[in-house]
Amino acid sequence: MASKTQSENKRLNNLVAVTVVILSVFMAITKVKDDNIVQAMQKAKSESVDAWAEYQSTRVKLHVDENGLHTLRLLETIGIDKTLAGKQAAEYEADIKKYQGRSAETMAKAKALEAEYDRLNFRDDQFDMSDAFLSIGIALAAVAALAETFWLLAVAWGSGAIGMMFGAAGFVGLNLRPEWLAQLLGT
Repeated sequence: MASKTQSENKRLNNLVAVTVVILSVFMAITKVKDDNIVQAMQKAKSESVDAWAEYQSTRVKLHVDENGLHTLRLLETIGIDKTLAGKQAAEYEADIKKYQGRSAETMAKAKALEAEYDRLNFRDDQFDMSDAFLSIGIALAAVAALAETFWLLAVAWGSGAIGMMFGAAGFVGLNLRPEWLAQLLGT
């Protein structure tokens, strides 16, 4: 009877060891990918902020030129030099057209960068969920060894499988990210 229990414990401990190794290695691989995604997210966010600042600057320049043109039109009514006023008005109108075009371009660029950040954040969440379930799986495997229970090891395998599923989805770009879980684990 004692040899059967020792044999079962040895089998359980071997399964726990293999489980911990597999989940830890997978977690390490997903960590590298997740870190690269976070770096790309930081770059996209920085570029997005720069693009929105450029957009705001362009809009300010546009409004300054619109106000200058409006002031010039008012001055024309009181009899300033029409030739000089016409030349200045043409410059204002050219600048206004230029800044309207730039505003549209910079807004589109900023929105595209925000969309890229959101896409990367989706994948980052997948890897974060993967890490959470893998960590739970490793912890449960350790407790299974301490408690000497196979059913707890089975629960650890289930958690590890979910973690590996999220990690694999992140690697291949599958749309797997439960919103309720992202909200629960997010800020």
